[in-house]
Amino acid sequence: MADFFRRYVLHNLGLKLLSLVLAVGLWVAVARDPIAEVAVSVPIEFHRIPDNLEISSESVPQAQIRVRGPERLVRGLRPADIHVEIDLAGTKPGERTFDLTAQQVREPRDLEVVQIVPSQFHIAFDTRVTREVEVRPRVIGNFAPGLRIASAVADPRMIAITGPRRRVEAVDSAITDPVDATGTVERASFTTHAYVSDPLVQLVRPAPVRVTVIMEKIRSSSGGF
Repeated sequence: MADFFRRYVLHNLGLKLLSLVLAVGLWVAVARDPIAEVAVSVPIEFHRIPDNLEISSESVPQAQIRVRGPERLVRGLRPADIHVEIDLAGTKPGERTFDLTAQQVREPRDLEVVQIVPSQFHIAFDTRVTREVEVRPRVIGNFAPGLRIASAVADPRMIAITGPRRRVEAVDSAITDPVDATGTVERASFTTHAYVSDPLVQLVRPAPVRVTVIMEKIRSSSGGF
């Protein structure tokens, strides 16, 4: 019995006691870490978008994800640590409703998703198209008596735009930022930029636009100047 005690109990007794202390300390640390919850707002990510597809809804909702887990992990959680992913493979133009479940959420290990708001969201898609539209200059300013603007010419005259089909087809022109031609007597050129008011329609290759303003004399009703 004494030999058994020495061989199996007292052998490496110091290491055994150290292991016991570490195990108890770890258990105490875990047991003292309470469970906490936090809500994190994150954007919805779209993956595997078909090449010719565009989102035609002006706003895409964010998702509020409520997660639960050890307080030490919850306290250190950042919005970038959580992702909501929607697979758009095979999606076609039209309206579609998506369910948001825990399967779409990528969260850190040891945290549990307990709620997603909203649980669904509705969004519209359209085919991407590209077309050219006219660039229309906007000219402002104060001019000498007897003078008026004869013409304002944009260079380039046409510009390519792209976006969802219905939104692109509704655009008849791009317009420039206001050009102040105050004091121009004959002609003057100005560099500005063009834009489209629809936020879902973009210029294909944004570049400066040159606007040339040409003045003329106002003819009097008698036929003279």
